[in-house]
Amino acid sequence: MAVLGALSALSPFATDMYTPAFPEIVTSLGTTAGAVQLSLTACLAGLAVGQVVLGPASDALGRRRVLLAGCAAFAVLSLVCALAPSATVFTVARLAQGVAGSAGLVVARAVVSDRFTGTAAARHLATLSVIAMTAPVLAPVTGGLLLSVGSWRLAFTALAAAGLALGAAVWAWVPETLPAGRRRGGGLRAAAAATGALLRRRELTGHLLVLGCALAAVFAYITGAPFVFQDGYGLSATAYGLVFAANAAGTVATGVLFARLAGRFPLRVLLAAGVLATAGCALALGVLLAAGAGTLATTWLCLFGLTSGFGLVLPAATTVVVDAGRAAPGAASGLLGGTQFALGAVAAPLPGAWGPTTAASMTAVVAGFVLLSTAALCTLCRPRRACRGPR
Repeated sequence: MAVLGALSALSPFATDMYTPAFPEIVTSLGTTAGAVQLSLTACLAGLAVGQVVLGPASDALGRRRVLLAGCAAFAVLSLVCALAPSATVFTVARLAQGVAGSAGLVVARAVVSDRFTGTAAARHLATLSVIAMTAPVLAPVTGGLLLSVGSWRLAFTALAAAGLALGAAVWAWVPETLPAGRRRGGGLRAAAAATGALLRRRELTGHLLVLGCALAAVFAYITGAPFVFQDGYGLSATAYGLVFAANAAGTVATGVLFARLAGRFPLRVLLAAGVLATAGCALALGVLLAAGAGTLATTWLCLFGLTSGFGLVLPAATTVVVDAGRAAPGAASGLLGGTQFALGAVAAPLPGAWGPTTAASMTAVVAGFVLLSTAALCTLCRPRRACRGPR
């Protein structure tokens, strides 16, 4: 589980660790800020596509083979990023790095599904979720520390070393959890068929949308909040960092709480509580802003409630989808990751798509996605039938 947790953190670190170096990369590669930002989008796209492809592939090829190949490719591509002579090479390498890094995220969930069921699976999946949620908070801090002792290329050299170290850890401590007799034959065509079969299941698709739309709301918050708190409410970059960290701590705390409650309450109750918390806080913020009562304190409080509610939604929906897709765990895990990152990539630029990012524009996007998440729960998930979960 320690190795699986590290694998779950690797891609979030690769996504965010170099963000403090954006200005330096612009100068170093002789490019524009937009081109450097595109490299982040490319990595997210790679993570989405990679999980959809590598999850089903691990059902056919086995878990260890995909993990070892993913770690090796991630290390090589990280070095390509570190040595990139131009923005074009850098962006293409980031896209491929995202695909390779997705192996850790998608296969870690499949390994848990292979080894555990019921409450034990829910708790282990919650652990991976908490780690994956904590990594984006720590990544920019780590990147800033590396930037203080070297250039932006050092961050990608460190990622290459991490990929090699995790490959060695997988080789030593992660056994093959999918024996040859349980693997799917027929190659990629059979893997695609298994993915299609999962998507035809109404309740499973509903839970994918519940989680994907909730994460899209969080991505809209992440991209919009710096402008809201710094430009709108006048916070310094340091003060905003504390606000962001506090909200992230709320997500982690409720993720830990979920692990404790998973054996005591049905998953449908925990999932509904998380969805209602996110929707209630987003709508409350919208009402406050419309009434002219949107202060720093009320905005922060509502967003803290939103991110804390997501800490319940993520592990609960993940557990339901993984359990429902037990016949093809890799495909189910791939759909989970692909849906999350695809919807997140759609939502991320929307707060500023029609002009300057404000509290109102950010809240409109956030509230829209949490309402879609709520609608998916009520209309597609059939919570009384599908979300019983471990008790």
